[in-house]
Order: sequence, then structure tokens, then C-alpha cells
Amino acid sequence: MTDDKKIIDLFFERSEQGIRELDMKYGKICHSLSYNIVNNRQDAEECVNDAYLGAWNTIPPARPDPLLSYIVKIVRNISLKIYWRKEAAKRSGHYKVTLEEIEDCIADQKTVEDEIETRELARIIGEFLDTLTLENRVIFMRRYWFADSYRNIARFMGLSEKNISVRLARIRGKMKQYLVEREVIV
Repeated sequence: MTDDKKIIDLFFERSEQGIRELDMKYGKICHSLSYNIVNNRQDAEECVNDAYLGAWNTIPPARPDPLLSYIVKIVRNISLKIYWRKEAAKRSGHYKVTLEEIEDCIADQKTVEDEIETRELARIIGEFLDTLTLENRVIFMRRYWFADSYRNIARFMGLSEKNISVRLARIRGKMKQYLVEREVIV
């Protein structure tokens, strides 16, 4: 498998082989993430392809390090746009459940004026995640960043779904308390 630096070099050379290598190395992760959000194979495929085009258009000049985080963020953002366009009007959907679980902990930020507060909130949540054990951090990130189901997380972690459910409830409670202590409006 090609290393990230070589893939980025291929992008700088404008070689389409860079996209093929990126897909071989990270395609499964990208497709899984997108599918977890949009819940449709065809939409997920389109999101991943759009993300590859986005990477093609931004590399160069960007030289992302790590490449995985860079491409996953693009995939996630595109998938969320598709999700909100197709599912939010229905006021239903599996991803909405994931968001509802955590919405009690964080205030809704929708305006440009709230950008600074949003970045500060992200920094504080990052600090909170640093207080968790590695196992709990992985569980949290798989649920709320990668939109993984309890079943998939349980399988990945070698735990029961009930254990994952309980841990996530406790983590959300701790996060809410952490945000209250830092005077973040919740």
C-alpha cells in the first residue's frame, strides 16, 4: 500500500493514479462513514467521489498531514450536506437520532456570528475528550464523528450493545457537566 506522502506527491504531479491510490488506501473508511450518515449506497458513492474531486482541487496547494483526517473531513462534510438536504425535511432519519443523543450537551450554532463561540466549544470538547480513557474516546468518536451504530461499535470494541449504550450515556453526562463547569451555555 502506498504511503500518504507518495499519494500527495501524485496529486502534486496531477496524476490520476493519486486518486486511485487514495481510494485503495482509504476508500473503505470513506464509504463506511458516508453510508453511516446518508444511509444510501448510491448517495454514499457520490459523496466519496465528490470528496475525491474536492481533494483533487485542493491538493495542491494543500499538503495535508495526516491525509486520512483530511479526506474523512471532506467526506463527512459532503455527506452531511446530502443528509440535511434529503432527510432533514422529513424530520426523521437514523443520523438525527445520533444528533439528538448529544444535542442536550451543546447549544445549536447556526450563524456566522457564532463562529468564534463554535471554535471555542470545539476546543473545550477536544479538552474533554482528552480526559476520557482511550477506549471511551474511541467509542465517543465512532458514534458522534463516524455515526457508527451501537452494534458496529460493540462489535469493534468487543463489548455488548448495552455496554456501549450505557457508556455513551455516561460520557454524555460527563461532557454536559464538563461544559457546565466551563460556563458553556447548554
